[in-house]
Amino acid sequence: MHHLGLTRSANRRDHLLLTPDTFIRTPLPGLTGSAIVHVSPETGAGFTMMTVELEANGSFSASGQQRFIYVLEGHLQLDSQPLKELTAGSYAYLPPGANRRVKAAEPSRVIVIDKPFEPLDRADSLALQEAGEACEPWFLAGKEQDIPPTALNGDEDLQVRSMLPASMAFDFACNTMSYAPGASLSQVEIHYMEHGLLMLEGGGIYRLGDEWYPVQAGDFIWMAPYCPQWFCAVGKQPAKYLIYKNFNRHTLKQA
Repeated sequence: MHHLGLTRSANRRDHLLLTPDTFIRTPLPGLTGSAIVHVSPETGAGFTMMTVELEANGSFSASGQQRFIYVLEGHLQLDSQPLKELTAGSYAYLPPGANRRVKAAEPSRVIVIDKPFEPLDRADSLALQEAGEACEPWFLAGKEQDIPPTALNGDEDLQVRSMLPASMAFDFACNTMSYAPGASLSQVEIHYMEHGLLMLEGGGIYRLGDEWYPVQAGDFIWMAPYCPQWFCAVGKQPAKYLIYKNFNRHTLKQA
Protein backbone atom coordinates (compact mmCIF):
# COMPACT_ATOMS: atom_id res chain seq x y z
CA MET A 1 0.00 0.00 0.00
CA HIS A 2 1.27 3.48 -0.85
CA HIS A 3 1.04 5.88 2.10
CA LEU A 4 0.61 9.14 0.18
CA GLY A 5 3.93 8.62 -1.58
CA LEU A 6 6.01 8.38 1.61
CA THR A 7 9.32 6.48 1.55
CA ARG A 8 12.68 6.51 3.34
CA SER A 9 14.40 6.43 -0.07
CA ALA A 10 16.34 9.54 -1.05
CA ASN A 11 18.32 10.67 -4.12
CA ARG A 12 20.83 13.45 -3.54
CA ARG A 13 23.79 14.84 -5.48
CA ASP A 14 26.37 12.80 -3.57
CA HIS A 15 24.39 9.84 -2.24
CA LEU A 16 21.49 7.51 -2.85
CA LEU A 17 19.40 5.57 -0.32
CA LEU A 18 17.10 2.91 -1.77
CA THR A 19 14.67 1.05 0.47
CA PRO A 20 12.92 -2.19 -0.57
CA ASP A 21 9.55 -0.46 -1.07
CA THR A 22 11.06 1.39 -4.06
CA PHE A 23 12.91 -1.53 -5.67
CA ILE A 24 12.05 -2.18 -9.33
CA ARG A 25 12.72 -5.60 -10.91
CA THR A 26 13.82 -5.82 -14.51
CA PRO A 27 14.94 -8.48 -17.01
CA LEU A 28 18.48 -8.31 -18.39
CA PRO A 29 20.20 -10.03 -21.33
CA GLY A 30 21.74 -13.35 -20.30
CA LEU A 31 19.66 -13.48 -17.11
CA THR A 32 16.97 -16.09 -16.49
CA GLY A 33 15.40 -14.31 -13.53
CA SER A 34 15.12 -10.66 -12.53
CA ALA A 35 17.49 -7.96 -11.34
CA ILE A 36 17.16 -5.00 -9.00
CA VAL A 37 19.77 -2.56 -10.30
CA HIS A 38 20.69 -0.51 -7.24
CA VAL A 39 23.29 1.74 -8.82
CA SER A 40 24.81 2.11 -12.29
CA PRO A 41 26.86 4.56 -14.35
CA GLU A 42 23.67 6.55 -15.03
CA THR A 43 24.07 7.98 -11.49
CA GLY A 44 27.70 8.86 -12.13
CA ALA A 45 28.93 5.69 -10.41
CA GLY A 46 31.95 3.87 -11.80
CA PHE A 47 30.37 0.44 -11.25
CA THR A 48 27.07 -1.43 -11.28
CA MET A 49 25.65 -3.17 -8.20
CA MET A 50 22.46 -5.21 -8.28
CA THR A 51 20.55 -7.96 -6.55
CA VAL A 52 19.77 -10.88 -8.86
CA GLU A 53 16.78 -13.08 -7.99
CA LEU A 54 16.64 -16.58 -9.43
CA GLU A 55 14.14 -19.40 -9.31
CA ALA A 56 15.40 -23.02 -9.37
CA ASN A 57 17.37 -23.56 -12.63
CA GLY A 58 17.54 -19.82 -13.24
CA SER A 59 20.93 -18.53 -14.35
CA PHE A 60 22.99 -15.59 -15.53
CA SER A 61 26.00 -15.34 -17.82
CA ALA A 62 29.29 -13.49 -17.59
CA SER A 63 29.26 -9.73 -18.21
CA GLY A 64 32.64 -9.38 -19.92
CA GLN A 65 33.68 -7.06 -17.09
CA GLN A 66 35.25 -8.20 -13.86
CA ARG A 67 32.53 -9.40 -11.52
CA PHE A 68 32.08 -10.05 -7.80
CA ILE A 69 29.16 -12.12 -6.52
CA TYR A 70 27.95 -12.66 -2.94
CA VAL A 71 25.15 -15.10 -2.14
CA LEU A 72 22.44 -13.70 0.13
CA GLU A 73 20.34 -16.86 0.19
CA GLY A 74 19.87 -20.09 -1.71
CA HIS A 75 22.26 -22.44 -3.50
CA LEU A 76 24.16 -21.59 -6.68
CA GLN A 77 26.51 -23.51 -8.91
CA LEU A 78 29.38 -21.67 -10.57
CA ASP A 79 30.60 -23.09 -13.87
CA SER A 80 34.27 -23.64 -13.06
CA GLN A 81 36.80 -26.45 -12.82
CA PRO A 82 35.94 -27.98 -10.44
CA LEU A 83 32.29 -26.89 -10.15
CA LYS A 84 31.87 -24.43 -7.26
CA GLU A 85 28.88 -24.78 -4.93
CA LEU A 86 27.90 -21.40 -3.47
CA THR A 87 25.51 -21.10 -0.53
CA ALA A 88 24.54 -18.17 1.73
CA GLY A 89 27.65 -16.19 2.62
CA SER A 90 29.69 -17.60 -0.27
CA TYR A 91 31.40 -15.26 -2.71
CA ALA A 92 33.39 -15.43 -5.94
CA TYR A 93 35.51 -13.04 -7.98
CA LEU A 94 35.56 -13.46 -11.77
CA PRO A 95 38.38 -11.61 -13.56
CA PRO A 96 37.77 -9.72 -16.83
CA GLY A 97 36.84 -12.06 -19.67
CA ALA A 98 36.00 -15.01 -17.40
CA ASN A 99 33.29 -16.91 -19.26
CA ARG A 100 31.55 -18.57 -16.32
CA ARG A 101 27.80 -19.02 -15.88
CA VAL A 102 25.97 -19.12 -12.54
CA LYS A 103 22.97 -21.43 -12.12
CA ALA A 104 20.56 -21.71 -9.19
CA ALA A 105 19.96 -25.15 -7.67
CA GLU A 106 17.05 -23.63 -5.69
CA PRO A 107 15.44 -20.18 -5.37
CA SER A 108 18.32 -17.80 -4.65
CA ARG A 109 19.32 -14.16 -4.26
CA VAL A 110 22.80 -12.89 -5.04
CA ILE A 111 24.55 -9.53 -5.03
CA VAL A 112 26.39 -8.86 -8.31
CA ILE A 113 29.02 -6.12 -8.73
CA ASP A 114 30.40 -5.33 -12.19
CA LYS A 115 33.23 -2.87 -12.77
CA PRO A 116 35.42 -2.04 -15.79
CA PHE A 117 38.93 -3.15 -14.88
CA GLU A 118 41.63 -0.48 -14.54
CA PRO A 119 44.99 -2.09 -15.43
CA LEU A 120 48.15 -0.86 -13.78
CA ASP A 121 50.44 1.27 -15.89
CA ARG A 122 53.56 -0.36 -17.34
CA ALA A 123 55.96 0.93 -14.67
CA ASP A 124 53.80 -0.30 -11.79
CA SER A 125 53.27 -3.67 -13.50
CA LEU A 126 57.01 -4.15 -13.99
CA ALA A 127 57.69 -3.22 -10.36
CA LEU A 128 55.22 -5.84 -9.14
CA GLN A 129 56.65 -8.47 -11.46
CA GLU A 130 60.16 -7.75 -10.22
CA ALA A 131 58.91 -8.18 -6.66
CA GLY A 132 57.38 -11.53 -7.60
CA GLU A 133 53.81 -10.28 -7.21
CA ALA A 134 50.84 -10.63 -9.57
CA CYS A 135 49.85 -7.60 -11.62
CA GLU A 136 46.53 -9.02 -12.87
CA PRO A 137 43.63 -10.32 -10.75
CA TRP A 138 42.76 -14.00 -10.59
CA PHE A 139 39.66 -16.13 -10.06
CA LEU A 140 38.80 -16.94 -6.46
CA ALA A 141 35.87 -18.22 -4.40
CA GLY A 142 35.29 -18.70 -0.69
CA LYS A 143 33.01 -18.31 2.30
CA GLU A 144 32.83 -14.97 4.08
CA GLN A 145 32.33 -16.66 7.44
CA ASP A 146 35.68 -18.47 7.05
CA ILE A 147 37.67 -15.21 6.82
CA PRO A 148 39.29 -14.17 10.14
CA PRO A 149 37.84 -10.77 11.14
CA THR A 150 39.99 -7.73 11.81
CA ALA A 151 39.11 -5.05 14.35
CA LEU A 152 38.82 -1.70 12.54
CA ASN A 153 41.37 0.71 14.03
CA GLY A 154 41.66 -1.63 17.03
CA ASP A 155 37.95 -1.39 17.92
CA GLU A 156 36.82 -4.93 18.82
CA ASP A 157 33.17 -3.87 18.46
CA LEU A 158 33.68 -3.23 14.74
CA GLN A 159 34.92 -6.23 12.75
CA VAL A 160 35.90 -6.27 9.06
CA ARG A 161 36.19 -9.28 6.75
CA SER A 162 37.98 -8.57 3.46
CA MET A 163 36.91 -10.91 0.67
CA LEU A 164 39.45 -9.78 -1.93
CA PRO A 165 43.22 -10.13 -1.47
CA ALA A 166 45.41 -7.23 -0.34
CA SER A 167 47.06 -7.09 -3.76
CA MET A 168 47.58 -4.21 -6.20
CA ALA A 169 46.37 -6.60 -8.90
CA PHE A 170 42.79 -5.87 -7.72
CA ASP A 171 41.31 -2.42 -8.36
CA PHE A 172 38.46 -2.63 -5.85
CA ALA A 173 37.70 -4.05 -2.42
CA CYS A 174 34.60 -5.79 -1.11
CA ASN A 175 34.21 -6.30 2.64
CA THR A 176 31.64 -7.03 5.28
CA MET A 177 31.55 -4.81 8.36
CA SER A 178 29.90 -6.00 11.60
CA TYR A 179 29.00 -3.63 14.44
CA ALA A 180 28.15 -4.55 18.02
CA PRO A 181 25.03 -2.75 19.31
CA GLY A 182 25.93 0.89 19.85
CA ALA A 183 29.25 0.68 17.95
CA SER A 184 30.07 3.37 15.40
CA LEU A 185 32.74 4.55 13.02
CA SER A 186 35.39 6.53 14.91
CA GLN A 187 35.17 9.51 12.53
CA VAL A 188 33.18 11.05 9.75
CA GLU A 189 34.93 9.79 6.61
CA ILE A 190 35.46 11.98 3.54
CA HIS A 191 37.61 10.47 0.78
CA TYR A 192 38.06 9.95 -2.97
CA MET A 193 36.60 6.43 -3.02
CA GLU A 194 32.95 5.72 -3.79
CA HIS A 195 30.89 3.04 -2.07
CA GLY A 196 28.04 0.66 -2.76
CA LEU A 197 26.54 -0.78 0.44
CA LEU A 198 23.81 -3.29 1.22
CA MET A 199 22.56 -3.64 4.79
CA LEU A 200 22.56 -7.35 5.66
CA GLU A 201 21.54 -7.42 9.32
CA GLY A 202 20.28 -5.06 12.01
CA GLY A 203 20.06 -1.33 11.54
CA GLY A 204 21.25 2.07 12.67
CA ILE A 205 21.78 5.66 11.66
CA TYR A 206 23.78 6.63 8.58
CA ARG A 207 25.05 10.13 8.00
CA LEU A 208 25.28 10.83 4.26
CA GLY A 209 26.26 14.34 3.21
CA ASP A 210 24.51 16.69 5.61
CA GLU A 211 21.61 14.34 6.37
CA TRP A 212 20.99 11.48 8.82
CA TYR A 213 18.96 8.44 7.79
CA PRO A 214 17.55 5.47 9.72
CA VAL A 215 18.61 2.32 7.85
CA GLN A 216 17.82 -1.36 8.24
CA ALA A 217 18.49 -4.76 6.68
CA GLY A 218 17.62 -4.73 2.97
CA ASP A 219 18.46 -1.06 2.36
CA PHE A 220 21.00 -0.05 -0.29
CA ILE A 221 23.28 3.02 -0.17
CA TRP A 222 25.53 4.58 -2.80
CA MET A 223 28.09 7.18 -1.70
CA ALA A 224 29.84 9.35 -4.27
CA PRO A 225 33.50 10.34 -3.85
CA TYR A 226 33.96 12.84 -1.01
CA CYS A 227 30.46 12.27 0.38
CA PRO A 228 30.67 12.76 4.19
CA GLN A 229 29.72 9.43 5.77
CA TRP A 230 29.33 7.94 9.25
CA PHE A 231 27.40 5.00 10.75
CA CYS A 232 26.25 3.94 14.20
CA ALA A 233 24.48 0.64 14.99
CA VAL A 234 21.25 1.26 16.90
CA GLY A 235 19.15 -1.31 18.77
CA LYS A 236 19.81 -4.50 20.68
CA GLN A 237 21.07 -6.53 17.72
CA PRO A 238 24.39 -6.27 15.85
CA ALA A 239 24.39 -4.55 12.47
CA LYS A 240 26.20 -5.81 9.39
CA TYR A 241 26.63 -4.62 5.83
CA LEU A 242 28.47 -5.54 2.65
CA ILE A 243 30.45 -2.65 1.18
CA TYR A 244 32.27 -2.02 -2.13
CA LYS A 245 34.93 0.59 -2.77
CA ASN A 246 37.25 1.39 -5.67
CA PHE A 247 40.82 0.92 -4.44
CA ASN A 248 44.52 0.59 -5.26
CA ARG A 249 44.57 3.01 -8.18
CA HIS A 250 45.71 6.61 -8.75
CA THR A 251 42.91 9.14 -9.09
CA LEU A 252 44.48 10.56 -12.26
CA LYS A 253 43.53 8.23 -15.10
CA GLN A 254 46.29 7.29 -17.48
CA ALA A 255 45.79 8.46 -21.07
